[in-house]
Amino acid sequence: MESSEEADKTVVQEFTYLLEKSKQLFSGIRDLPQFGRKHWPGYFARTFDVYTRLWKFQQKHRKVLDEKFGLKRWQIGELASKIGQLYYQYYMRTCESGYLHESFSFYEAVRTRAYYSDVMREERDDLAVKRLRYYARFIVVCLLLHKDNLMAELIKELRELVEVYVTKFGPSDAEEWYLVLKEVAAFVEANKIVSVMGERSRPICLSHRLASRYETLEAVRSLRVSSERDMVKLQQALVIGLTTKQVKFSELTLDMFRMLECLEREPEPGAIDQDDADESMGSDDGSSKDRSGNPNKYLLYRPSVYQIMTYLSSGIKDLPNNSAMLLYLSGEGITASMDKKGPYQRGGIATKGGNAMKSNQTEHQGVYPEDVLPFTRKPLMVVVDSSNSEAFMSLRSPFGQPLVCLLSPQNIPPTFTDPSVGGLLTLFLHNPLVAFCCVCGVSEVEKSVWTQCRSHVEKFCIEVTELMQAVATDTSYLVLMEDDFLRLFIQRYIFMCYVLSGHKDFQEDGCIPQCVPPLPQEDVLQSHALFGLILDLAGMLNATSLFNTSDK
Repeated sequence: MESSEEADKTVVQEFTYLLEKSKQLFSGIRDLPQFGRKHWPGYFARTFDVYTRLWKFQQKHRKVLDEKFGLKRWQIGELASKIGQLYYQYYMRTCESGYLHESFSFYEAVRTRAYYSDVMREERDDLAVKRLRYYARFIVVCLLLHKDNLMAELIKELRELVEVYVTKFGPSDAEEWYLVLKEVAAFVEANKIVSVMGERSRPICLSHRLASRYETLEAVRSLRVSSERDMVKLQQALVIGLTTKQVKFSELTLDMFRMLECLEREPEPGAIDQDDADESMGSDDGSSKDRSGNPNKYLLYRPSVYQIMTYLSSGIKDLPNNSAMLLYLSGEGITASMDKKGPYQRGGIATKGGNAMKSNQTEHQGVYPEDVLPFTRKPLMVVVDSSNSEAFMSLRSPFGQPLVCLLSPQNIPPTFTDPSVGGLLTLFLHNPLVAFCCVCGVSEVEKSVWTQCRSHVEKFCIEVTELMQAVATDTSYLVLMEDDFLRLFIQRYIFMCYVLSGHKDFQEDGCIPQCVPPLPQEDVLQSHALFGLILDLAGMLNATSLFNTSDK
């Protein structure tokens, strides 16, 4: 009898130790630097190790812990929820969507096993808040995985739980939770641009991640500019949302959300298991293995200009040889004073603390093309979706490194300027076919037609690649197109140029996107064969009347 009691006591002590250790490590994650790769991979590996041991330990000794420790179901739910958070945070740092699926698995287990079902019996408002936060996080994961039906159920349940929480406790943060409900509803609605109808007229979910079948190896090899070095690969991506006018949820604006998906490959089924996860997360020395082929990404919502500089510096510093970085900026423009001469005269993009206006007092609270110059020492692509993207037309690399800037139109017809829709350039980079439907007013497409249209867009992109190889294209494009993600952005940018240049609603000055260095106008941007593909696509969607055809 005594030995049994001693054994039970040992179990409780070990569980208590692991529980406290897990809390310490989890709390330490918020203090980890968000940039660089020399510290956080090893810390995540240690944290995952403790949580894995803790999870398996409570499964093995559940009966003893129930009787001797007083383990409650909400505590198991909190543990599963934190493991889901760990996977999500690691996904956000690595861009590897397999970890997002692992996060979903743990969040789903909390719901299906009803771990939080009895929290209201505890009469504790802090436990009610834990459950609300769990729902908010689970909704974000479902949003990223396009699990629309489940997300709708979660939103409904969250709305009901918020009402119960407010009625029972009368909390001071009631308005904050009502704002969460408002934001998620607006975000979901804004993301509904086109519905692809499958069997029984039910909408199907669209994937916006890079398909594993994207182009052929031979096509990629043919893009190689020099055989004396490895092919350039996108390794770092800095996605910055500066706008205050777009819908957002969980510090993700609509533009940031779309760019996030653009920088991921579709995971293979069963691509991540625990052994692979542990190995790829790294060791105590900070080393880690990248299994996904995705770039490391950093998402910044309304950062200061100093934070932007810090992340840029770290990203460029960590770039290996033959690697490139992506800088994406979405926000309102700052136009400098007309009498200002020299550097910074073109204005820039408003950052936190600045205003989208002409004002000397707020100019220092913006990011300018001149701010980016020091970071052109490595291959760089800059994407700017802003009312003052034209300011970056002046950006050139004085270091002879590949530099490409893709810039949004300056003049958007009023029909397409609703901030809730997001940036038009971003939408084309995210999914060119969805963007095509958006500018053509197509809101519903049959699946069979959609499949044909998608194949047509892919054909356009492949022909763009072949055309750019055949004509005198600036080597900056050819070098950066060695990478799958950057090549896709350039292809989709050119697709946007053709769509808008032929669309009757985009004929005024400033309605066409710009780029640096300029692409060959006649050879690349005015190809009769490529414009013919655009007209074919318009015909498939019954939108030919929206395009000029007589002079093409």
